[in-house]
Amino acid sequence: MASYTIGLDYGTLSGRAVLINAENGAAVASAVYEYPHAVMTEALPDGTPLPADYALQHPQDYLDVLDHTIPAILRENGISLREVRGIGVDFTASTALPVKKNGTPLCFLPEWQGNRHAYAKLWKHHGAQHLADEITRIALERKEPWLANYGGKVSSEWSIPKLWEVLREAPDLYECMDEWIEAGDWLVWQLTGKDTKSASIAGYKSFYNKRTGYPAKNFFAALDPRLENVIAEKCATPVSPLGTQAGTLNAAMAARLGLAPGTPVAVANIDAHVCVPAAGVTGPGQMLAIMGTSTCHISVSHAERQVPGMCGVVEDGVLPGYLGYEAGQSCVGDHFAWFCEHCLPGAYYEEARKHGVHIQQYLTELADGLRPGQSGLLALDWWNGNRSTLVDFDLTGLMLGMTLQTRPEEMYRALIEATAYGTRMIVENYRAHGVAVDTFFASGGISQKNAMAMQIYADVLNMPVHIVGASQGPALGSAIFAAAAAGLYPDVARAAQAMAAAPVKVYQPIPEHAQVYEQLYREYAALYEHFGREDDVMKRLKRLKN
Repeated sequence: MASYTIGLDYGTLSGRAVLINAENGAAVASAVYEYPHAVMTEALPDGTPLPADYALQHPQDYLDVLDHTIPAILRENGISLREVRGIGVDFTASTALPVKKNGTPLCFLPEWQGNRHAYAKLWKHHGAQHLADEITRIALERKEPWLANYGGKVSSEWSIPKLWEVLREAPDLYECMDEWIEAGDWLVWQLTGKDTKSASIAGYKSFYNKRTGYPAKNFFAALDPRLENVIAEKCATPVSPLGTQAGTLNAAMAARLGLAPGTPVAVANIDAHVCVPAAGVTGPGQMLAIMGTSTCHISVSHAERQVPGMCGVVEDGVLPGYLGYEAGQSCVGDHFAWFCEHCLPGAYYEEARKHGVHIQQYLTELADGLRPGQSGLLALDWWNGNRSTLVDFDLTGLMLGMTLQTRPEEMYRALIEATAYGTRMIVENYRAHGVAVDTFFASGGISQKNAMAMQIYADVLNMPVHIVGASQGPALGSAIFAAAAAGLYPDVARAAQAMAAAPVKVYQPIPEHAQVYEQLYREYAALYEHFGREDDVMKRLKRLKN
């Protein structure tokens, strides 16, 4: 009998299920479901307006993904229920929500449907930036030892600032909720009926350490006396390590989805991290960039290093047996899409239609005819703040060098170049603090679809860029973890050896391009330092706007 696992991948705008052959990693079937509520940035479903910097989701969308995708991939192939041997889940993080003790999200309850804090706060929700800053300040004053493992600065994208935001702005809702839970953990709970917490998500997003636990009660009390017992009162769920079984599919969910009850379900994972074994990245010196709406840069090491501005280093956080390092850029594909939606003349769309191509493909074809430096433009990639290495979401975008002759394709290329410079900043920061980056891998839609962008990355980094073969990297990674959790392989490393995707292409740096980009990168670094650390003009403008 054949063996298959299902990888469930929850992204920013949609969720997908992929049926994977557990013997060789081949994708047999896949289905995608776009969230009906998408990302709520302006208003709740009932029309209640949202403040600036909000990014919320409706957890009903997550359940709808299950109902639409899993039956679809099973119908497509007609495999027997018993051939599905495991289920793995990955999720954007930190995406967290308040629930009752039976797992019901507060936004499902009529009395809370008009309260913005009852919904899931998406990873790119930045409404708690001021509280993240306050957590950093107090942790520095107290010389909290755990802060160094998070680059010395707390991000508003993480769980604890968002939880404090709930307490500060909706104390009655805070009292009503029984648990503050990551969406990935919540989904595993819905599948299994067992409430368990991923050690990886807790480690990167809630300051959890497998050796020392959470920060002390007196630290939380220093933030707010009402938070002294926050872990025991709102986050006390048992923690489970990656690659293990969280539980098995309960009878009600099995009947609902058309699967066999008792199917093993793996502990939840972070969507970017789970790509690492799928890409065949299994050891130190290798960095994987997962490129989508944002980019996460993941690497592993045998040694623990404190790297300023990184998102975190967590033992067993990416692959069991290694220290997992994360950094990232919070605006990549997002600001390419923004540019196309808001900054292009109608004539460009008309030309794209005439050529029968998507607008970004048309822009890429135009931009590909430009030489490095030809436009005279230089941009900072902070349209959604800076995740690494500044960890400051009050920073904003910048483009320098525009004239009356500047063309849209030149601006589009400058934005792509800016994301490559931001990646190089992360790579050099790691190297300067003792974390090797010798080989660079890229996965995600941009790496598969935009050859010009990947050549720019190779030229800016001045190192080869290996493109990962899996078109559904996170889903494949979740399926790999599911195979290990189900006992089909003794551990994640063995499962990855059998199921990982081989690189499909390598972009080599072009020496003459790399020389020009070396000069441009130095100018980028000067702007990065000035606007990121020396001049608060971006923040002053944002305060006036708000």
